[in-house]
Amino acid sequence: MTDLHSPEAVVQRQLDAYNARDLDGLLATYAPDACQYELPAKLLASGHDEIRARLAPRLQEPNLHAHLIQRAVMGNIVIDYETVTRTFPEGPGKVDLVCIYEVIDGKIQSQSVRISNQRLD
Repeated sequence: MTDLHSPEAVVQRQLDAYNARDLDGLLATYAPDACQYELPAKLLASGHDEIRARLAPRLQEPNLHAHLIQRAVMGNIVIDYETVTRTFPEGPGKVDLVCIYEVIDGKIQSQSVRISNQRLD
């Protein structure tokens, strides 16, 4: 049986909600005071309101989909390597990214991302 509050299960629910474009479901996986960063330490959003504002436009992209390539779990830290299909101003394409999640008490407390290799289809 999988622990629904395990760091891996929480991050998987976040990924599933992202791919379903379910903003409320996605926010439910984050602590109310969670922070999102661009590595190494650039704050992108703090708290549900800022995370909602940051992600709402992206979740409207018609081809949005994150494909998990690899996942590592170390205690309460989950590291995902993904390829994400997006709609950029220049047209549809993909980016590679690494996400590092810190999960505390069954909620994502922080998420740090590094995006690279943006390419158009």
